[in-house]
Amino acid sequence: MVYSLAATTLTIAAPLGCDAPSAQGAEEKADGAARPSDVLVTGEDEERLVLEVTRANRIVVRLPRAEVGQGVTTAVAMMIAEELDARLVDVDIPLADARTRGNQFTGGSSSVSSLYGPARRLAAVARARLVTAAARRWDLPARTLRTVNTAVIAPDGRTATYGSLTAAAAGIRRTAVPGKPKPPSRHRVIGRPTTRIDARDIVTGKAQFAGDLTPAGARPTVVARPPTIGGKAVSVDDREARALPGVRAVVRIEGGVAVVADSFHHAFKARDALKITWAPGPLARLSDAAIRSRLRAAVPRLGSAPSGSAQVQAEFAFAFVSHAPMEVLTAVADVRADRAEIWFSSQTPQSARSAIAGEIGLPESKVRVHVVRGGGSFGRRLDYDAAIEAAQISKKAKLPVKLMWSRADDIRHGRMRPASHHRIRASYARGRVVAFAHATASVSESFEGVAAQGGPAARAAGPLPSDSGLYNFGRLSGDSGSVGLAMPLGAWRSVDSGTVRTAEEIVVDEVAARLGKDPVVFRRTTLRSKAVKIVLNKVATAGHWGRTMPAGHAQGVAVHEEYGSCVACLVEIDATDPKNPRVTKVVMAADVGTAVNPRGLEAQLMGTAVDGISTVLQAGLHIDRGAVRESSFADFHWARQRHAPLRFEAHIMPSRGEPGGAGELGVPAAAGAVANAYARATGTKPRRFPLNF
Repeated sequence: MVYSLAATTLTIAAPLGCDAPSAQGAEEKADGAARPSDVLVTGEDEERLVLEVTRANRIVVRLPRAEVGQGVTTAVAMMIAEELDARLVDVDIPLADARTRGNQFTGGSSSVSSLYGPARRLAAVARARLVTAAARRWDLPARTLRTVNTAVIAPDGRTATYGSLTAAAAGIRRTAVPGKPKPPSRHRVIGRPTTRIDARDIVTGKAQFAGDLTPAGARPTVVARPPTIGGKAVSVDDREARALPGVRAVVRIEGGVAVVADSFHHAFKARDALKITWAPGPLARLSDAAIRSRLRAAVPRLGSAPSGSAQVQAEFAFAFVSHAPMEVLTAVADVRADRAEIWFSSQTPQSARSAIAGEIGLPESKVRVHVVRGGGSFGRRLDYDAAIEAAQISKKAKLPVKLMWSRADDIRHGRMRPASHHRIRASYARGRVVAFAHATASVSESFEGVAAQGGPAARAAGPLPSDSGLYNFGRLSGDSGSVGLAMPLGAWRSVDSGTVRTAEEIVVDEVAARLGKDPVVFRRTTLRSKAVKIVLNKVATAGHWGRTMPAGHAQGVAVHEEYGSCVACLVEIDATDPKNPRVTKVVMAADVGTAVNPRGLEAQLMGTAVDGISTVLQAGLHIDRGAVRESSFADFHWARQRHAPLRFEAHIMPSRGEPGGAGELGVPAAAGAVANAYARATGTKPRRFPLNF
């Protein structure tokens, strides 16, 4: 349903997530007496995607999703520009504030697929009204007009910009041309590799992140945090800190002791001057070895293997992993007695608003959450720890504050991917797999205070027991268990699949070896999906699978299917020094249906390749007596430029189908391919990740 909104410019709206009738029919239903849909939408309280054509010839769509570097604003701008025949530079995609209804969730690789239909329908209806307005102005048949570069053009060369037509178009209900999206065969913008619309702003510093904002004179703020996870301040001597220059306030909150000052330099100096006695957190007696032991014991039994079969069996351990987005968590809060405003990057702004309101004792209607672009997320900004703390501090200090978590704050006290343990058994007979069992256990949150501070809790049970339905592996089975620990956990890019599929793709290689088959040939003969076979064949051909390589070098391959999309990855590795392996080449192929922006998709795949390299080879978190050992990129060893592949290729398979998901898709395949390449290069069977743990 596409609605016309009462306004002096062309302003229309489409509800998200509905199966709409034709746009023309929807317009007819919207005619007539005034109703709630016939009012100008302000952006806070409606479950709609709203498009406005301004008199300045700008097309504005306030997006109910978060931009955290994945390029969703560019993808939506391309959809709008396609259907409006507008110049991409004339399309603005600001982020919507938190609303009281509807869906503003950014996650699950769902943004492009959920917006593809509504955005295109919206723009198609806008174009039909603008053309109709021009036809009436010139007294010409609408079918003789064409649209290009944000303007309507008549056969005789007369031109009218959309901005000059917007007031007239706002009053049109029945259009003279159909308001339907174009067929894919007519796409000129969608599917064309496009540079991000905000690229120049980002590299020149014009783009605004939460750390760039200073509304209402918000004061820089930092928090002194306990040495252990969940530790509490028993006593605080803040006299020396308060006496330092530039200090505005020192307040205690659930997570520690906050210092508000005139600059971050002053705030950090005062934080370090605090004398705090800490009570240890609930995990103070627990370290990695004990956690791994508990996880292994929590993995459910696999049951009996089919009689007459032989088995390939393996167990895998995956460490905790920090999200570590390049932009650290930052939130600006201005809490007054009767209202509050918060600025931060959020993938769940509606949940955040509700939680903040409850925390500071205000009705939700009195709390305004402004969604700001984020410098990376990988799932971290699904949670809103920093925003809740900023609101708490602002209320107690009676000052607007700009809270920044340091890198150490987030690595040691922020959300992380749960550690997990996997037990897999592939049973084979007569040259084929006849049964596949996969049981898991992962850490889950069991401490009420952890889950309550800033977002949805992690899954209570472990990862999905098996993703091996990708193959014709006979009887599939599995189960999951969990170990409850008082730890702040969160969804990490690709969530369950990043470990489940990685472990299974390693076993697929080992089964192929046991059966005397090449890993690619074995996959070709056992994969269920034609689309997965196509991307596998693409990387095998493009990556020259099976080529002769020097000793200590090898290729590895893996595949994955999820979010209505599929991907294959081929990796080449130099493991002549097994303790310092280097991935030298990555070739990926993906089928995501319609790729709105192939250049953006290539960037996503490149990022997932780096994620796979990092989490398999070197990046993880240790727990030492209830504390996270790592504190920065100096010891949390995410891949740097010197670890990146010397060559990267991304092949986007052509398709006119509906878009699938892509943001998380490549992580499992990349991780599996890196692990398989390392195993072939070293003649080992990797079982614990990252390998350097």
